[in-house]
Amino acid sequence: MTRWISNEPGEEAALLSALGIASVDELFSDVPRKARVGRIGIGAGRDELEVVTEVDRLLARNRPYSQFATFLGGRIAPRYSPAAVDAIVSRSEFYTAYTPYQAEASQGTLRMLFEFQSLWVELTGLDVANASLYDGATAAGEALLFCRRLHEGERFLIPASLPWEEKSVLANYASGPNLRVEEIPYDDRTGRLDLDFVRRAVGTKDVFGVLADVPNGFGHVDEGVADLKSILGDIPLVVAADPLSLTVLQPPGAYGADVVVGEGQGFGISPSYGGPLLGLFACRKEHVRASPGRLVGATFDVDGERAYTLTLGTREQHIRRSRATSNICTNESLMALAFVVYASVVGPRGLAELQQSLAEKARTLASALGALDGLQAPRFDAPYLGQFTLELRRGTAEGFLDRLRRRKVLGGHSLADPRPGARKEPERILVAATEFVGEKEIQKYARAAKSALEATKEGS
Repeated sequence: MTRWISNEPGEEAALLSALGIASVDELFSDVPRKARVGRIGIGAGRDELEVVTEVDRLLARNRPYSQFATFLGGRIAPRYSPAAVDAIVSRSEFYTAYTPYQAEASQGTLRMLFEFQSLWVELTGLDVANASLYDGATAAGEALLFCRRLHEGERFLIPASLPWEEKSVLANYASGPNLRVEEIPYDDRTGRLDLDFVRRAVGTKDVFGVLADVPNGFGHVDEGVADLKSILGDIPLVVAADPLSLTVLQPPGAYGADVVVGEGQGFGISPSYGGPLLGLFACRKEHVRASPGRLVGATFDVDGERAYTLTLGTREQHIRRSRATSNICTNESLMALAFVVYASVVGPRGLAELQQSLAEKARTLASALGALDGLQAPRFDAPYLGQFTLELRRGTAEGFLDRLRRRKVLGGHSLADPRPGARKEPERILVAATEFVGEKEIQKYARAAKSALEATKEGS
């Protein structure tokens, strides 16, 4: 502790006594031991060159995903980013002004955020977007609270197929105001939402919002989502959408979505061990004062020149806490810049062509894997774009993926919920085709999968 915080031994003892604990280690008692990182073990009394050499040796043990044939899917996926994105994002004028608290003093950042908002509005078909949120999962959480401001009730409905991590975040958001998050079942053949369940739930008069994702947690496009608003009436509909999919699919605003959220990582932002990410949020104009975070607007200055300003700030730093719609302290402006630059460099036609290309690769991949004895790919009979779910007929998803890793293939990720008490589900894996996937990588996956399945069969 004294290496990082200049406390004398007596001060540290006083702090521990006030907290009612015996050691600093007790502060981390809730973190499972297997998740803790121990000392690096470099040793004391070594000079700088020795330390650097040892650290380089340790870092060499890392295996970046670029060394594998990569098929990781979900909300965060490896995607190619043109060199222009990093070149522009790395400019010092953006690095030093990416989170202005006196926002009007930084016209460049404000203009960038205005363009970011405009892009998300165009993709979603809604009226206004805020200046970004932390990530897609917390954007969905903010949408839950947003819906509760607009409509009375205690229950918020979400797809049972939603990724378990996002379910966890939504449960956290709902716990404070004592709201309930309930899951909408899905059809076992198509993976589509059970709309009859939604009709029955809405009839109880205690549902204040419904969330659907496009594509869904299985990677498929649920065509029934377009019918949800006709069932919900004045109950707010939230759509969690993949930005790239919206370049080829109907915008959610066209079929009645009141809020559209999303994860912007795929637009020019590296996976980077899971962050930083970018939360997207747009809503209808009549509901803008219930939206979280900040909103940048365009106007004219005294000389008649175009100018940008912070039009709305409904967070604690701007208005009384009791009236705030969010306690979000800032936004992901640097990531929003990457989003804008990526979209601008690739262009509208390029984005749509990219999504079409990924969809074609995914179909080729599904065909190769579906031909193997022991796999069902795709698992669901529904349209899909760049991702789909496969199901194992024998063995476990984790065992299968581990065997693939040994053959330099990252075969996707298991859809199993690892939390204690979670419902046992079939052995399913979400698989994605990215720009890094070609015929060579698809054949490598198929060969590795065949070997993994044969090893499983022999072991059973």
